[in-house]
Amino acid sequence: MDNTDDLKTMPDEYWQKKLSPEQYEVMRKAGTEPPFTGKYVDTHEDGKYHCAACGAALFSSKTKFESGSGWPSFFQAVDEGNIELHEDHSHGAQRTEVICANCGSHLGHVFNDAPQTPTGERYCINSCALNFEPDE
Repeated sequence: MDNTDDLKTMPDEYWQKKLSPEQYEVMRKAGTEPPFTGKYVDTHEDGKYHCAACGAALFSSKTKFESGSGWPSFFQAVDEGNIELHEDHSHGAQRTEVICANCGSHLGHVFNDAPQTPTGERYCINSCALNFEPDE
């Protein structure tokens, strides 16, 4: 984790230096990577997925599933306190945005369209917003 007291108030310049251009566009400007292009779409190893901006633990491989959406999908966060959910009315749609609670970075969206999972939820997360750490 970053040692910064409040990452949510860090200026854009901080994030532009810390993140790649793609990560900055997705995580700080609420962009979306193209489907089926992210490095974790087909990752099947055991481990945890962390916020690429601050290192907060977000998702476990134990809750990852194949949704066919083109983005890594999870049915549950590691700790609900590590994410925030916000209404998103952009692009003429009613969606729920998923934000890192530690640094305020955009991660993706959550949908209630996964009846095949224990929660019925599909956290559709951009690969570039994640760092994967395999279990040892």
